[in-house]
Amino acid sequence: MSEVSIGRKKEKCENCTKQCNKKKSDEGINSLQEKDNSNGEVRESTSVQQVLLSACLSCNGCVSESESQKISQQNLDEIKHVLALNKKCDTSKHKFLVVSVCPQSLPFFAIKFHLDVPAAALKLCGFLKSVGVHYVFDTTISASFSILESQREFVQRYRRKHHDANAMPMFTSSCPGWIRYAERVLGSLVTPHICTARSPQQIMGSLVKDFFARQQQLTPDQVYHVVVAPCFDKKMEAVREEFYNSILETRDVDCVLTSGEILHLMEQSKVTIEDVESTPLDHVFGETCDTGMIRHEGRGADGFLEHILKHAAKELFGLEVQEIVYKTLRNRDFQEVALERDGETLLQFAAVYGFRNIQTLVHRMRKGKVPYQLVEVLSCPGGCLSGRGQAEGDGGKPDRSLVQQMEESYSSLPVRLPESNPEVQRLYRDWLDGHDSPHAQQCLHTQYKNHTQPPSQILNPDIQW
Repeated sequence: MSEVSIGRKKEKCENCTKQCNKKKSDEGINSLQEKDNSNGEVRESTSVQQVLLSACLSCNGCVSESESQKISQQNLDEIKHVLALNKKCDTSKHKFLVVSVCPQSLPFFAIKFHLDVPAAALKLCGFLKSVGVHYVFDTTISASFSILESQREFVQRYRRKHHDANAMPMFTSSCPGWIRYAERVLGSLVTPHICTARSPQQIMGSLVKDFFARQQQLTPDQVYHVVVAPCFDKKMEAVREEFYNSILETRDVDCVLTSGEILHLMEQSKVTIEDVESTPLDHVFGETCDTGMIRHEGRGADGFLEHILKHAAKELFGLEVQEIVYKTLRNRDFQEVALERDGETLLQFAAVYGFRNIQTLVHRMRKGKVPYQLVEVLSCPGGCLSGRGQAEGDGGKPDRSLVQQMEESYSSLPVRLPESNPEVQRLYRDWLDGHDSPHAQQCLHTQYKNHTQPPSQILNPDIQW
């Protein structure tokens, strides 16, 4: 991964239009080794990276010193430390290691391994288990929960729109860069409109630390849960206060590693793909997942817009939508979708990717000129496949050729509606005690708050966003 230096002069952050003063840390960049005082060993740092201003999603003042410290701990050194402890005789410090892989990360490995997505998933699983991981999951199942809960919430909001000024439009909530921007910069203009459904990552965290841990007769603090994601922002999401159990002192997601960091770990291990045994991914019920890889609709993301539109059309208007046609507005990352009947527009949705387009959306919202009932918002242009944790090329810019190959690889997977997944319905019953139970609300939803007085500390310069 290339390194990009940031000058010391004050510049305007392109994302939130605030003045942003980023300082590069020569000491942090050049220091490739650190001493572990607990055991006297010298551990090589494998995750040193620099802040990239143009990619910054949380500019000066948006990340506290405490958050910065927690985020910087999510790196390969921590995983190696857990793996090393598991090899020692003191079993009281052993952790049950679980890795959950985002579906948007798998096309990256497919391209790098020169395989299709299902074959690459088998190889990735084989490698992770060869280094000491106990279980490897695909987060498509948690994305199904996030989509289903978002669908239900949208219908509820639509039905009360005449009585609740904050009901429409509804903004999706799976992108942590967008959420941080909304909470820290936009505040009450946007936060009441954000869908309360947890992101696929955090639902997976709840599923692993709650249901799966109990299946394995373990407590949540005995499980170390790692998520492999295409985006650095997912590290920031994992340290949110609401996803921390203060009694057991454990998080739903203990560590987030990007696709690029996992590839770096493989390179350090000096193994070739040919040497890695193909191993099936695991299932949260303890069974082997041999049904093949699937995806949700959507280009490079989890397809919230597509699934919510089809569900709302059926629930609200009795219409079956077979094909969704996008209308490109400003660019490929600002598109509209309309549901029409007899010349009347019933629903109007938008997909808005990238902070430049988000700026345009917010400007329209301030003027009260947003005609949409739903907006799928993602901070990365091109969607999650273009996350900086896997799509960055020379000079910090996205590798367009790699992104195109990943899009083609991802789109080759078959689509399955989350409603038709029997495993999801089984989990609603066996894990959550039904769709409307207090347990379902606790595990599948969260709240977003305004932070009108942002922290004064800047982001740790060793983390790249």
